[in-house]
Amino acid sequence: MGDKKEVDATPHEVVVSSFYIDKHPVTQAEYQRVMEKNPSRWKAGANPVEQVRWSDVVRYCNARSRLDGREPCYDLQRWECNFDANGYRLPTEAEWEYACRAGTKTAYSFGNSPSKLKDYAWFKDNSGSKPRPVGQKRPNPWGLYDMHGNVWEWCNDYYKVDYYQQSPEENPKGPKAGETKVVRGGAWKFSADSCRSAYRYNEDPGYVDACFGYDIYGFRCVRNAPASNRSNQEHLTK
Repeated sequence: MGDKKEVDATPHEVVVSSFYIDKHPVTQAEYQRVMEKNPSRWKAGANPVEQVRWSDVVRYCNARSRLDGREPCYDLQRWECNFDANGYRLPTEAEWEYACRAGTKTAYSFGNSPSKLKDYAWFKDNSGSKPRPVGQKRPNPWGLYDMHGNVWEWCNDYYKVDYYQQSPEENPKGPKAGETKVVRGGAWKFSADSCRSAYRYNEDPGYVDACFGYDIYGFRCVRNAPASNRSNQEHLTK
């Protein structure tokens, strides 16, 4: 995890337990199905849902869990995650980077050259100044789409500049508190550099204002793999 270019997360070893992860960001159609509303600016069912605050996202995770007969992960009074629950939640920053890298150690999941990014991501140079339907670009080596670009993806963690200087090696979950939450992956109006696997960004979890064009934040869900599957890395399919 990490990169020499990241002053707040130089390369370090991390171990994460097995988990399932959505193949692509949650779409507007899926969000509408679960929450019966669509907050997005750029309305299109196959587009990633955007203009969602961190609190909106964890409410979706709980609602999706209940629909699937699973135990919700989030306490909506304290905004805390029960990582032992079998429901849906946001990935930790470490889980997100693990999934994005898909076994690679290069700047992107496809190598080090940003010239190839257009084949894998929607970003500033090719998006046409708007988010795009999910799954149209090439997936990473594990079959996950839009890990680079399209929309920034909320993670569960609070952001802290020096967290990884003293974080646990096994399943780091971020600091106990903070003012902003981690977002990862880059977005349709951001540069190729921001789409790197290790690039760290953060945002106020309650501040996504349509008036300021905060149509750059989306998410995907994870859930714990059953104990019998912990030896294998698997992914959610929809």
